[in-house]
Amino acid sequence: MKTIFSGIQPSGILTLGNYLGAMKHFVPLQDQFNCFYCIVDQHAITVPQEPAVLRENIRRLAALYLSVGLDPNKMTLFVQSEVPAHAKLGWIMLCTSYLGELERMTQFKDKSDGRGESIPGGLLAYPPLMAADILLYGTDFVPVGEDQKQHLELTRDLAARFNNRYGDIFTIPEVRLPETGARIMSLAEGTKKMSKSDPNQGAFISMLDDADTITKKIKRAQTDSDSVVRYDKAEKPAVSNLMTIYSLCSGKTLDEIEAMYEGKGYGAFKTELAEVVVETLRPIQERFEQLFHSSELDDILTAGANKANKVANEMLYKVEKVMGMARI
Repeated sequence: MKTIFSGIQPSGILTLGNYLGAMKHFVPLQDQFNCFYCIVDQHAITVPQEPAVLRENIRRLAALYLSVGLDPNKMTLFVQSEVPAHAKLGWIMLCTSYLGELERMTQFKDKSDGRGESIPGGLLAYPPLMAADILLYGTDFVPVGEDQKQHLELTRDLAARFNNRYGDIFTIPEVRLPETGARIMSLAEGTKKMSKSDPNQGAFISMLDDADTITKKIKRAQTDSDSVVRYDKAEKPAVSNLMTIYSLCSGKTLDEIEAMYEGKGYGAFKTELAEVVVETLRPIQERFEQLFHSSELDDILTAGANKANKVANEMLYKVEKVMGMARI
């Protein structure tokens, strides 16, 4: 069985975009692949975090992973910092990297812009740690968004570079993008990705927003100058984004949605879209409330860390042995 690895940072509450663009697609994968789903808290600390908030975000993210339908009997869910091999291999991958290729990473340039000498070193070392996350598990496929493709390409380069030096140790992972909904856009700006860090709270729907909040946000969502519900990403990006959300939540095709609202305008469309989104998130929120404060969640994370440690330590030993760092 092929292996999939995916990691999400515990920074803020996940959005509807995170669910539709990534987590929804994780559920069927657990029946087809050996899946490792990781809460990458060591990536989160590349920028300062409040300890209590980070601790709560880790737990919240773990509960959301399970609430969308992931089964701990079919996949492995764990916290990155509970598997020390990630940091150890991260250092090895950093030493395998070249400074120039790290400085060329788009996210590093974006996040370090205007910070002068106060750029956290973790922003530069982020991609080698991400490479370690992936390579520890013999990963064949990584389901990532468009914004992470560059990091995945670096992971492939580092794995190939290491293999050329020391032998065929790492599997070279491939990118796996969902066919639809890979990039859900902001409700306030149809050409900008929906983000939980957006200062405009109306620009995104949180997976834990209540029904009234969801309805208000969708009714205030950006539309286009006309009132035609038609899918056209170039000419009507805002409405096309709302239609994509509708389609992914309801299972209806874009053509069916166009036909449903022909001649009806945006009012009816937004009202019914809000209902569809609320009903999509309702069972997830109910399961979340059951899990968040439960010992069941702790038991699942402990079991996941134990399994991940076993697999990761075996790979780390192979790496250190070929490099001459293992005594036996």
